[in-house]
Amino acid sequence: MGIFSRKETAETTTPAAVNPDLAALTGEYTIDPSHTTIGFVARHAMVTNVKGKFLDFSGTLHLDGSDPSKSTASLDVTMESIDTGNADRDGHLKSADFFKTDEFPTMTFRSTKAEALGGDDYRVTGDLSILGVTKPLTIDLEFNGAAKDPFGNERVGFEGKAEILRSEWGLTWNAALETGGVLVSDKIKLNFDISAIRKA
Repeated sequence: MGIFSRKETAETTTPAAVNPDLAALTGEYTIDPSHTTIGFVARHAMVTNVKGKFLDFSGTLHLDGSDPSKSTASLDVTMESIDTGNADRDGHLKSADFFKTDEFPTMTFRSTKAEALGGDDYRVTGDLSILGVTKPLTIDLEFNGAAKDPFGNERVGFEGKAEILRSEWGLTWNAALETGGVLVSDKIKLNFDISAIRKA
């Protein structure tokens, strides 16, 4: 069952018939922060991974089952809410060396394109803004399904992943290691586990 637009092929010049289940999902959704994770992984000292997440964020999805190419996603993340499980490290990440949260309190993502890769796999492209710098970000998503929870909420779920080079957004702080290499990797892995509730 697809959420986003299906990829056209040379043999397919007209849109595929809309799956009735897909059409039923058309609507506006709000991301549920209590059941959603916006996380990241960075390589530390060349030997291990440090994982973190953001605790304060909001987002919306517009799903259009009749014309899935019109589906959109929006996300706003409060950078002060960064949490890596270590208060000193979190404070460093909020400082002028990294996110400068006093000057740039929010990270945003606005989708610009979505495409189907087959099955429940999709790819969403959009604009990611950090430190006042906006660059394209591509997220690979898996649609996990839709269900009504015990409280009557209609939910949809997605898992996603992406990779960025933090230096492209001006996040260049680092420290050299005596054994060679650097303290913090330039490549950052992003992961998303999203639950969204349909608006009444």
